[in-house]
Amino acid sequence: MKEEQRLLLLHSSSLFFPPQGVKLSYGTAGFRADASILKSTVHRVGILAALRSLKTQSVVGLMITASHNKVTDNGVKIVDPSGGMLTQEWEPFADQLASAQTPEAFLSLITEFVEKEKIPLDGVQSAEILLGRDTRPSGESLLEAAKQGISSILGAIALDLGILTTPQLHWMVRARNKGMKATEPAYFEQISSSFRCLVDLIPNETKSSKMDNTVVVDGADGVGGEKLEVLKSMLTSLVIEVRNTGKGGGLLNDGVGADYVQKEKVVPRGFCSNDVGLRCASLDGDADRLVYFSLPTSSSRKIDLVDGDKILSLFALFIKEQLSILTKEGTEKLDNSYHARLGVIQTAYANGASTDYLKQSGLEVIFTPTGVKHLHEKAAQFDIGIYFEANGHGTILFSESWLSWLEARNNELGLASEGSEQQKAALRLLSVSKLINQAVGDALSCLLLVEVILQHKGWSIHKWNELYQDLPSRQLKVKVVDRTAVATANAETVAISPPGIQEAIDAETAKYPKGRCFIRPSGTEDVIRVYAEASTQEAADSLAGSVAKIVDRFLGFSSSQQ
Repeated sequence: MKEEQRLLLLHSSSLFFPPQGVKLSYGTAGFRADASILKSTVHRVGILAALRSLKTQSVVGLMITASHNKVTDNGVKIVDPSGGMLTQEWEPFADQLASAQTPEAFLSLITEFVEKEKIPLDGVQSAEILLGRDTRPSGESLLEAAKQGISSILGAIALDLGILTTPQLHWMVRARNKGMKATEPAYFEQISSSFRCLVDLIPNETKSSKMDNTVVVDGADGVGGEKLEVLKSMLTSLVIEVRNTGKGGGLLNDGVGADYVQKEKVVPRGFCSNDVGLRCASLDGDADRLVYFSLPTSSSRKIDLVDGDKILSLFALFIKEQLSILTKEGTEKLDNSYHARLGVIQTAYANGASTDYLKQSGLEVIFTPTGVKHLHEKAAQFDIGIYFEANGHGTILFSESWLSWLEARNNELGLASEGSEQQKAALRLLSVSKLINQAVGDALSCLLLVEVILQHKGWSIHKWNELYQDLPSRQLKVKVVDRTAVATANAETVAISPPGIQEAIDAETAKYPKGRCFIRPSGTEDVIRVYAEASTQEAADSLAGSVAKIVDRFLGFSSSQQ
């Protein structure tokens, strides 16, 4: 390492001391904590982002957000060149870097890592980092700390893109590394024009059915509401009324947002009895999650929730339908040989009724362990992979090879049978691939896709919600001495240790009609999470309670004293 580089790092790190006794861990959401203790961490993640850019010789992103957390929290995460999350291989180094207590220990960590990873830290190679933040008041000063971290690496440049949704930054990093225009106007233009194209391809018989084209959206008093106000002016045939935009003095994520609505199953702040029967949606604080809901009666705040599982089902049905039109027999003169492999990816937390429905609809359903990284990785193995979590985070991935085939197929169809149903199906699928954010779950692009599919099918929110009825479920947490005593297999649906615990869970589950139950260790605290489903809420509660007792018997504090 050059002496100039060494001195830069030493000086920079001496300005930002980590708070004593605070140990943060880099997970799916990056680092998150109370904003008041994050400056040193964000500064060091700035350095990490610059090293990542040098290592990959690509543009990376750095986002300041704490998503659905309360407004006094904040966080920081890196966006990899693909537009996805930071590779897991670098997470342990991120943890070490964040907790190094002296400038010397900090410098020694970097020196060792740079050598191991063969990162060119000579000031010759350049690095570029795109920066974004959400609307939290603490975001501005934390962004400054990130910039100072980046500038302490020779050849590294920070490009501040201002206030963005998290998915916008992911989209821009991916676009930039693909040689495309990576600006906010380019993002809005791509998703709005793809939406308009899908609207133009709605069948005439549905167009005339006079479906309600208004959706009322809870913006969580965050960045999503602000951006939706910009986007809605670019759309035709859809009226978006945005509430909780952050402009009316409401607090971010306080009684609003997708996380609140999905967990509490009540209307967010700003909605009332006048909204009975309307199609409503809720974004989370940084607009990477989306759920829908309707208010069935004016006498209660309880909602009919349409969660990520139902969004997944709607997307999967639509894509399957378009694929079957595209590959219909009767066009022998065209090369019809590529039958796309369509995969639907869920975790064990997906409601059992949704999994049954998808399988009965002829779809291939694959389970992965909990976490967006696992879902995204598995979805990328298909020609078209769709994943969603019940919390409303998900997207659709299209393989490059299948999209190339589809482009060629569309051109063939244009010459041989312009305007045919098959060509329309090809155009719809191409438009979906441009509308959806393939880097990460994106509430804005998913909202537009839901809306255009509902228009295409002529469905109300009620018809959509009736696809299947969720099985009642219950989630519990059990405090244990050591969470690592539980090991799981089969996408976390089976506990393989401690010995005998799975047999005890199975025996209990068998007592309940439509019973399903699994346990898994928390990633962050010494608790075991219990998930149970059954045919009634009372039964689901009872099953969860019984299994929690089993967990306590095997692993709780009482078991350690025997």
